[in-house]
Amino acid sequence: MVDRAGEFRGVLPIPDRQHIGLTTYDAKDPDTAFPPIEPLLPPEGAPNVLVILLDDVGYGASSAFGGPVHTPTAERLQRDGLTYTRFHTTALCAPTRAALLSGRNHHSVGMGLITETATSAPGSCGIRPNTKAALPMTLKLNGYSTAQFGKCHEVPPWQTSPVGPFDAWPSGGGGFEHFYGFIGGENNQYFPALYEGFAPVEPDKTPEEGYHLTEDLADRAIDWVRTQKALAPDKPFFVYFAPGATHAPHHVPAEWADKYAGRFAGGWDAERESILDRQKQRQIVPQGADLTARPDAIPAWDDMDEALKPVLERQMEVYAGFLEHTDFHVGRVVDAIEAMGALENTLVYYIIGDNGASAEGTLNGAFNEMANFNGLAAIETPEFMAEVKDKFGTPEAYNHYSVGWAWAMCSPFQWTKQVASHWGGTRNGTIVHWPGGISSKGEIRSQFTHVIDVAATVLEAAGLPEPTFVNGVQQAPLEGTSMLYSFDDAAAPERHDLQYFEMAGNRGIYHKGWSAVTRHSTPWLPNEELPALDDDVWELYDGTTDWTQAHDLAAEMPEKLAELQRLWLIEAVKYNVLPIDDRRFERLNPTIAGRPQLISGNKQVLFPGMKRLSEHSVLDIKNRSFSVTAAVETAATGTTNGVVVAQGGRFGGWALYVKKGRTAFVYNLLGMREFTIEATEDIPSGSHQIRAEFAYDGGGLAKGGDVTLYHDGRPVGSGRVEQTQPMIFSADETTDIGDDYGMPVSVGYLGETRFNGRIDVVQIEVGDDDHSHLIDPEEVVRVATSRQ
Repeated sequence: MVDRAGEFRGVLPIPDRQHIGLTTYDAKDPDTAFPPIEPLLPPEGAPNVLVILLDDVGYGASSAFGGPVHTPTAERLQRDGLTYTRFHTTALCAPTRAALLSGRNHHSVGMGLITETATSAPGSCGIRPNTKAALPMTLKLNGYSTAQFGKCHEVPPWQTSPVGPFDAWPSGGGGFEHFYGFIGGENNQYFPALYEGFAPVEPDKTPEEGYHLTEDLADRAIDWVRTQKALAPDKPFFVYFAPGATHAPHHVPAEWADKYAGRFAGGWDAERESILDRQKQRQIVPQGADLTARPDAIPAWDDMDEALKPVLERQMEVYAGFLEHTDFHVGRVVDAIEAMGALENTLVYYIIGDNGASAEGTLNGAFNEMANFNGLAAIETPEFMAEVKDKFGTPEAYNHYSVGWAWAMCSPFQWTKQVASHWGGTRNGTIVHWPGGISSKGEIRSQFTHVIDVAATVLEAAGLPEPTFVNGVQQAPLEGTSMLYSFDDAAAPERHDLQYFEMAGNRGIYHKGWSAVTRHSTPWLPNEELPALDDDVWELYDGTTDWTQAHDLAAEMPEKLAELQRLWLIEAVKYNVLPIDDRRFERLNPTIAGRPQLISGNKQVLFPGMKRLSEHSVLDIKNRSFSVTAAVETAATGTTNGVVVAQGGRFGGWALYVKKGRTAFVYNLLGMREFTIEATEDIPSGSHQIRAEFAYDGGGLAKGGDVTLYHDGRPVGSGRVEQTQPMIFSADETTDIGDDYGMPVSVGYLGETRFNGRIDVVQIEVGDDDHSHLIDPEEVVRVATSRQ
C-alpha cells in the first residue's frame, strides 16, 4: 500500500488506490487478504493549530504591546512563545481574513475591499478563485479536523441567503467541517444573527440572563475541541477562533467597562505618549523610535468640547472593557486545550487585530455607527451624545469610539484602519506559541511578516506539501512565506522582504527595510472630495533607522522614492490591484459596481417562516416609493398581535405589524426616532388583505414620505415618515416573516413579536422613483435628535 503521507498529498483529495492482487472467491479462503482501511491522518507529529484573530484592535491597545488594556492571556502566551513586532495585515477586515485563510494577497483572491462593495474587477469581485483553495480545505483533505467560530466576512452579498450557493461559506467551499458564528462584517453582541453550518440558530439565553456573543463562541469552541479530542485523539485539529470583538458595536457588561473608570481622563494625546513609553520598556519598539505626529484631520484632546469629554472617556472605557473581556474568553479556550494535554503540540497564532483600530466612529464617536454609514453622522449632536452616554456598551446602544481613540490605539504609528499606506492601519501585534515546536521562549522576533505567511507556516509545521491540485483544479502557488525559519533564530534574515499594500486608494510598498506610502482617503469621511490618484503625495521612510514612519525622506531622496513607486506598480499589476478603486457609496449600488443581485425587479413574494434574510436577499425599498401587502387570517376582532414582516432592528428598520387587532407600520430612523402609523379600525376576523403604501417625497436620498394603511383595499389610516435611511438599515439585523428575530424594530411592540394569526403570503413592491445620486450631507441632516 502506498503511504498516504507520501507523494500523493500534492493532489487533494488524495486519490484512492485500487487493490491489485489476488481476489479470492470465498472470503473464508486463507489466502484472502486486503490491506486494512486506515483513517486519513496528516504526517506524524503534525500539530494542532489554533488561529485567534481579533477584530479592529490597534497595535498599541493590548498590554502585551504596551497598551492600556489588560490582556493577561496575550501576555501569558508571550512568556512561553514569540512576539512578532512587525506582523502586518491588509488594513481592513474581509481582505485580511481572505488573505489569512488562502495564503495569498487579498486582491489575488478578489477581496480588494469588503464583500458589500464587490465590483466586476478581478481584484475586487469578492470571489476567491478555485485555483486558490483555502488553507482549511487543504488541511481537511489531509486528515485534520477543522472548525471555525465567529466572524465570516468573506461571503459575497448575493450568496448570503438561505439558498446559497455556499461555496464561500465556512462549511461549504471554506473547508471547515463545523461552523458556528455569523456572516458579515459585524454583529450585535447581545442579539447576534448566528448560523450553525448553514442553518440559522438563535442564542439560548437573553442579555438579561447574561448572554454575550464572545462568551458563547468560546463555549462552543471549548465544547467542540473536547469532543474532537475525546473521539479522535490521534487526529489534529485546526480551529479558527474569530470573535466579532472588538469591532463595533462595542458591547460589554458594565462591570468590565467600569474597571477603567477615569483611566482615560488625560485624553488621546497623552495616552499615545504613555503607550510609547511602555512599548519601549517592553522592548517591542526600539529605544530610538519616535512618536509620529498627530494628523491635522484629528483634533487635539485639548481642543475637544469640554462637555463632550465625559462622553469620549466613557467610549474608551467601554472599548477597553470589551477588549479585556475578549482576551479573557480567548484564555478560556486556551485553558481548555491545556487541560486536555493538547497545548504542548498546538501551534497558536494570537493575531491581535485584523487591521488597525477603527476610525469609523467619527470625531465625536457614535451612539449608533449606522448613522455614519448612512452619511448621517451629524444627527448625533454632542448634546444627544451626552444624553445617551450611560447607554454605551449596553443593548440599548450600537456604539463606537471616536477617531482620536482609534488613532491612540494605533500608537506609535500614523493613521488607523483602512489606511493601508501607513503602519497604523496594517501593523498588528502577533504572538506565536508552540511549546512542542519552538525551543525559544519569551523572545521577540522583528522580521517583517504578513498575514499571508500564516498558511505557509502551518503547512510547513504540519509537514504537508503545498497542493498542486485541489478538487480537480490546478492550484496557483501560495504567495506568503513560511515564518518557521524565524521560530528559533531571532537573527535570521527576513525572507518576506517585499509587500505591497492598497485599500480604497491608500497604498504603499515595503522592500528590504524601506517603505513608500501615500494616503488617499480618510476612513471617517465617506463624503470627502478625493484628489486624482496621480495627485497623491508620496512619502518615503527608511525603516532601518525610522521604525515608526516618523521622518519623511521623499524630498531628500526622490530617486529612491521613484524606485519604490515603480515597484509598487509592478506588484499591483502582478496581484490584480489595478484598477485602483476609491469609490465609496457608488460601490454599494450593485448595478454601478457590476456585481450580481440575488433579488432584482420591482416585486418580491415572501412566505411565512422565512427568516434571517440579509438586506441583499430582499428587494431594496430605500430612496423610493414602495408597498407591502400581506394576506392574513385573524382570529376574533381585536385579538390579533405580532409582526407580519420586519426588516432591520432596534437601530434602524421598518415593520408592518398588527397591534390589538389593528394594522400598524413603523419606521425606525437609526434608533433615534420612530415614526408609527396605526389604523383607525380593527381588522375583521377571517381572511383579509392588509397593506402599507409609502409614497416617497423624492428629490434625492434619505427623504421622507407619506404612509397609507389599507384593509382589503380600503384606506384605514395615514401618517408621515419625516426622514429615511438611504444606504443600510443594519449590518446584522435581518428580514423576518411572521416574527422579528434579534432586536425588534420597534420598542413599542406589546408582548411577543410572533404573529398569532396566519400569514399566507407577503409581497413587497417598489416604484421606479429610485434616487441613486450621492448624498448631500447638509441637505440630509435635518431631523431633530429627540427620540420617541
